[in-house]
Amino acid sequence: MLQLVVCLKRHIKSDTGCVGATSRLCVGYSGGLDSSLLLHLLAEARQRLGFSLTAVHVHHGLSNQADVWAQHCMQVCAALDVPLAIHRVNVQLAGEGLEAAARAARYRIFCQLDADFLVLAHHRDDQAETVLLQLLRGASLKGLAAMPEVRPLTEKLMLLRPLLAMTRAEIAAGAAEMGLSWVEDASNADLRLARNALRQDVLPRLNLHFPHAPKALAQAAVQFTEAALLLDALADQDGHAAIGQHGLAVAALQALPESRARNLLRRFLERAGAEMHPEAVREALRQLCDARPDAQVRVDFGQHSLRRYRGWAVVEAALPEISQDATSIRIWQGEKCLDLGEAGSLQFQSAQGEGVRLAPGVVSIRKRLGGERIKPGPGRPRRTLKNLLREAGIPAWQRGVMPLIYLDDDLVWSAGVGADSDFLTKPEEAGWIISWQAKTHQV
Repeated sequence: MLQLVVCLKRHIKSDTGCVGATSRLCVGYSGGLDSSLLLHLLAEARQRLGFSLTAVHVHHGLSNQADVWAQHCMQVCAALDVPLAIHRVNVQLAGEGLEAAARAARYRIFCQLDADFLVLAHHRDDQAETVLLQLLRGASLKGLAAMPEVRPLTEKLMLLRPLLAMTRAEIAAGAAEMGLSWVEDASNADLRLARNALRQDVLPRLNLHFPHAPKALAQAAVQFTEAALLLDALADQDGHAAIGQHGLAVAALQALPESRARNLLRRFLERAGAEMHPEAVREALRQLCDARPDAQVRVDFGQHSLRRYRGWAVVEAALPEISQDATSIRIWQGEKCLDLGEAGSLQFQSAQGEGVRLAPGVVSIRKRLGGERIKPGPGRPRRTLKNLLREAGIPAWQRGVMPLIYLDDDLVWSAGVGADSDFLTKPEEAGWIISWQAKTHQV
């Protein structure tokens, strides 16, 4: 109880603090040992510290005992006068393993909570297991930093771990002293799961020779956190003048020592939401700095792509392939807004003596196939769209989703370029002012 109160008091609301008398705390309650002790301690502390308390139970449906666990949680929360919300989830494997898939399902629920704090029962042994597991996976410093005591989960929700300084043995002793009951998940004994193997087999053997291993690993997590923060600060310093509205200047990367350049690139990618892969970061830095000037640099990071364009590194969400069928069959029938799906949308505003003439004939929206030409101004020769789009500073990989408007078989308007001058309206004619709204892909 003392450690929980000490932790919460560290975050009592002040000019810079967090938990206050009006704070809404929600405890993640699985029904197991750790969260059972946390729930009871919070229930005891709520009057003393002034916060309101609810609980959330995520029903994964992975065990034939899942309904029994949910019923147990309902009974305990009712006895403590703690409102409980039970959420059933569908755990879908996506190549990351059952543990990771279940965790992702839980956190999707957590991120939707209407609370100020989500309070979880992670403890020091969990921290040690996480650090060791991340080491074995070759994680980055941020991965090795493992679990902080407090961090933002969403813009409005903070995650708090007040038992992080306690050991599993201390939690078990506290639960026994309070006479608590809890559920036991039989899957915790399944050594095919990585964390279970560490907990049940590897760490006990390690403790035989290094009794203070869990404490040392937890302390290492704090040091890794400090090191990661310092690297972020250095990257922000290096990126202050190197990152602008166009992206990250390749020349700035080339001017830095390799390790600092890689650190700056990692930070740039991280802020864009790209998935971090150390080898991919190394390869991306090599291509950005060493590829020939006309090379089409592209390195994928999950759902994002890093590209180089005119001396800038640019991160974009993956652009979909727009099939010809998705746009060529779109016939405009006078709509003010025409949704093109992944190609964005077109807006049409009627005007007298302005804009593009779209009659008589059939107006269709198509994608670029190559070789198209347009007349950019009266008295000027027709030019290829490729060259006009390039002069407009539009990267090649973005041009494939830019729509074209045809009147019968004549190209009359192109996104990024505008109207063919032969189809501009005369003062006495009705015309259309056309604009294209692209889907936001650049980060």
